[in-house]
Amino acid sequence: MNIINVHQLHKQFKVSKHRRGMWGAVRNLVSQDYQLVEAVDHIDFQIGPGELVGYLGPNGAGKSTTIKMLAGLLVPTGGILEVNGRVPWRERQAHVAEIGAVFGQRTTLWWDLPVIESLALLKHIYKIPEARFQHNLAEFTDMLALAPFLNTPVRSLSLGQRMRADICAALLHEPKILFLDEPTIGLDVVAKERIRQFIKQVNQARGVTVILTTHDLQDVEKLCERVMIIDRGRLLFDGQLKSLRDRFGGRREMIVDFTESYPDVAVEGAQLIAHDGVRATYQFERDELTASTLIGRISSRYRIRDLTVRETEIEETIRRIYEKGLLES
Repeated sequence: MNIINVHQLHKQFKVSKHRRGMWGAVRNLVSQDYQLVEAVDHIDFQIGPGELVGYLGPNGAGKSTTIKMLAGLLVPTGGILEVNGRVPWRERQAHVAEIGAVFGQRTTLWWDLPVIESLALLKHIYKIPEARFQHNLAEFTDMLALAPFLNTPVRSLSLGQRMRADICAALLHEPKILFLDEPTIGLDVVAKERIRQFIKQVNQARGVTVILTTHDLQDVEKLCERVMIIDRGRLLFDGQLKSLRDRFGGRREMIVDFTESYPDVAVEGAQLIAHDGVRATYQFERDELTASTLIGRISSRYRIRDLTVRETEIEETIRRIYEKGLLES
């Protein structure tokens, strides 16, 4: 049974038209014209319990609007939306008790209070039993390395520290679903990796369903098996990350170590991009040549000691999709 069901979900915003020039400015004071902008355009998807899904798209694609509707912060213009058997904006109190959310640069903690006092307040707001609160706090403090700044006011934290504290706050009440909107934005490499490991742990060990929006595609590579791609409000792709690579991955690389040095290792159908002694690196188009065919061509001419096939990075794949409109109907 799915924990999230979305059918023909759409959200329109009314945007005022701004008239230019002096007379336009006068008319703006007297009357306003509006146009409707479709932020989310009749999308469908389902998410099962315990999934960790990457929700991708450029700025303004509709990612954050979707997440805010799922979290109950926005009311859809139309369509069907159920989260854990509830309509989020109609049953708000019961809904928020079973979800956690982290929205990028916006903190849910109290700015002037030490982190530990903010967490204690959340304990009372969510009515978390004392034993469960202490158990979760100890576990998350260890996993997220919160101890050095638990008694520091939120306003004095670095971005990485605050993000870790926010993720702890979002999970103290043991929600079934966690919405993460750009959780690693602006963080250094060490902070990003710590947060990724934590997200993976709560997903696998606690079975928390996670929906992740991000512009850092290493988050997707390291965490998600399933991805959804949205652009201009329309859902363009929903499937396995591997399937996305297979369809749109473009060029692959094969690194071959030979048993001896050959003066010429050129092979039909592949581009030789590096040749140094007994090692050669080839590039080839996945939709024109399979790895097994290329291996066959190389091994029929040269003696191979070892080889590695390297996939295109997901960032390059997504960039190709947007630049070439590969998912446009």
